[in-house]
Amino acid sequence: MAQPANTETTYQPVVGWPAVPHGIFLHEATSVGVDSQDRVYVFNRGQWPMVVFDKEGNFLDAWGAGEFNRPHGVSFDANDNMYLADDANFVQKRTPDGEVLMTLGQRGLEKPRHTGEPFNSPTHIAIDPRNGDWFVSDGYRNSSVHRFDADGKHIMSWGESGSGPGQFALPHNICMVGEDRVLVADRENYRLQMFTVDGEFILEKRVHKPQGLFAGTGDDMNIYVAEGRPPLVMEGVRRLGKRVAVLDRDLNELVSIGNEMSGQAPDQFISPHAMAVDSEGSIYVAEVSYNGLGSRLEPAREVVSLRKWRRMDTNRTGEQGLSGRALEQYVKGLRNDGPGGGSPVNSPYG
Repeated sequence: MAQPANTETTYQPVVGWPAVPHGIFLHEATSVGVDSQDRVYVFNRGQWPMVVFDKEGNFLDAWGAGEFNRPHGVSFDANDNMYLADDANFVQKRTPDGEVLMTLGQRGLEKPRHTGEPFNSPTHIAIDPRNGDWFVSDGYRNSSVHRFDADGKHIMSWGESGSGPGQFALPHNICMVGEDRVLVADRENYRLQMFTVDGEFILEKRVHKPQGLFAGTGDDMNIYVAEGRPPLVMEGVRRLGKRVAVLDRDLNELVSIGNEMSGQAPDQFISPHAMAVDSEGSIYVAEVSYNGLGSRLEPAREVVSLRKWRRMDTNRTGEQGLSGRALEQYVKGLRNDGPGGGSPVNSPYG
């Protein structure tokens, strides 16, 4: 595993990653996970909700057609079990090749909103590395975190709507920090909240619209935060979201990636929604870019929603990166000056 990032760590966008096969459309990637073999699993809203690549971007597999309503979150435990959150009110444990091992909730059946009863639009899942307990952020029409044991038995829930400690305004993502802390992306309160595994509030950190969370494991002690785009009235304003920040375990920012203006160029984001990190420290970012941009184009079309930024202080081969003047020239050729710049092309990854 990569060593922890620091204030001197740099990342570089990988141009043309991944190689999406002809005929497969992601529509938009909502989440991304990486297993112990550095295979990259892209949960998306296209015709194949799970598309798998190796770290070089080569296509490996696709599955899940007709099995999901609104794919939202994917994560892995240490044994490469996959956990999926569909905000149509169910969450699942699966094998990496898609075999269902456990389902909690019922597809399409929502519980009364903001009552704290699971589920009403769950968003993501974190797994306790000690005992396999599930922590589910729930979600768009609930204001709760639910804890289940490894067998799916409900243990407890915490949270309610509001802006005070332990209250939520759309708990959008969740991760374990170490073995005994739970971090929640409280999106519409523009903050992160940290808790014990029993739901006791510890601290909060102000962040611009946190949408995605990922906590490194092993030697990687960092926390990664995907910040979403601002409201449309603020689109094009510099330094508001549209980036991924790398924090230490005390939630101090070390470095960030992403141009301060939104767009489709290699160094830009449209609306980062989730991310994962591989054993070399490279960052994979999923974006809800059709909702953020593609649906507003004439004609509406798929735009880039999946990116890789490789970490530059670890060894790797087989990828084309750009930096310095080369990146500047490449970007200049792709993007316009305003938000959503970039050449209209048939394949956003070609």
